[in-house]
Amino acid sequence: MQLYPAIDMKNGQCVRLRQGAFKDITIYSDAPEKVAAHWQEKGASFLHLVDLDGALAGYSVNEEVIRRIADTVSIPIEIGGGIRSGEAVERMLGLGVRRVIIGTKAVEHPEFLRDIVRTFGEEAIVAGVDAKDGMVAVEGWEKVSSLTARDLCLTMKEYGVRHIVYTDISRDGMLSGPNVEATRKLTEETGLDIIASGGVSCMEDLKCLHEAGIRGAIIGKALYENRIDLAEAVRLYEA
Repeated sequence: MQLYPAIDMKNGQCVRLRQGAFKDITIYSDAPEKVAAHWQEKGASFLHLVDLDGALAGYSVNEEVIRRIADTVSIPIEIGGGIRSGEAVERMLGLGVRRVIIGTKAVEHPEFLRDIVRTFGEEAIVAGVDAKDGMVAVEGWEKVSSLTARDLCLTMKEYGVRHIVYTDISRDGMLSGPNVEATRKLTEETGLDIIASGGVSCMEDLKCLHEAGIRGAIIGKALYENRIDLAEAVRLYEA
């Protein structure tokens, strides 16, 4: 199981939100590139970045920070938040990002996803599926659609997508445990590489995801509040 330490960026800082609420924010660092280097030193082999400003604005806002992170670490990074055009994907890959996560645009215009997978390849593109009670949410989680996560994932699979970051909004930043059953079911029903995001609070949560056959897990708040020892988690679940 691939582990992804999360670095959420807002106003050039490393922050965490609770349930995606922009008013409920905790600032962890003014230097996200130092945070990235720290996680690499602890054994991270992939980083998950989110441009929170970009998710709301609809275009990437923290590009300079992303460039600094890519220049600082030698491990691959993926980035999501406000990437809604082929040009934006190309720019991110040009900054040194390995994979680009497409969220809102993939839901509202699935053919866009098909086109960029064709252009950049299945390993460069990740689809972000954010759900609340099984229904897909878009635009920085501000709107909930009438589409189920399962149906969206199956459509994306038809378009050549292999990797999905699946976020259960009700769990995100709450340290309440991930929705293991929903993530496992989605993995089984779609056959996709589903990366669990939201709610991972302790080593036991990682154990449950690992035993359920989940391919990847994003860890955020639990790392920043020292509830999970990354080096130990990598040793137990990545090796």
